Amino acid sequence: MSIWQPAYIGLGSNLDEPRTQVLNALERLAALPRTLLVLRSPLYGSRPMGPADQPNYVNAVAGVLTQLVARTLFSEIKALERAFGRPEQHQRWGPRILDLDLLVHGRERIDEPDLTVPHPGIVERNFVLYPLSDIAPDLDVPGVGRVIELKRRVSPEGIWALGHAASTQLSKTNPGT
Repeated sequence: MSIWQPAYIGLGSNLDEPRTQVLNALERLAALPRTLLVLRSPLYGSRPMGPADQPNYVNAVAGVLTQLVARTLFSEIKALERAFGRPEQHQRWGPRILDLDLLVHGRERIDEPDLTVPHPGIVERNFVLYPLSDIAPDLDVPGVGRVIELKRRVSPEGIWALGHAASTQLSKTNPGT
């Protein structure tokens, strides 16, 4: 019998109604085999990390319990990205319908060409740390530190909580989102 492991998945979208894309992706994560969606952060808006000539993002973090090993969970979330229309070849940090990142998988540390766990961008990305700290502030990211401490080291510049009014404003400032 497989052991249940906690895992955290970052979600982001800035195309084709990003708020809807992220909410739909959360529902689909809940349907992954041998995986239970147990936590979901509030939604955040953020400026793009890459090229500035793209719409703002909607971001969230999901906390799951899974019996899937990290490699299998990673494969499942990459298949989910493709199901949402993300092409296999895409611009790094460019606009996307859906981006899913395996942030943490239990206490594992993996460093392979196509999979690094914990995700190497955690320490510098406020659009990951803010939603992650909403659902797991005391999480000790293996080899990196506690989420609440990591969050204190990043600036809140370029990220905002998305309430109803904020999502309306996001749509107005970014036609097509």
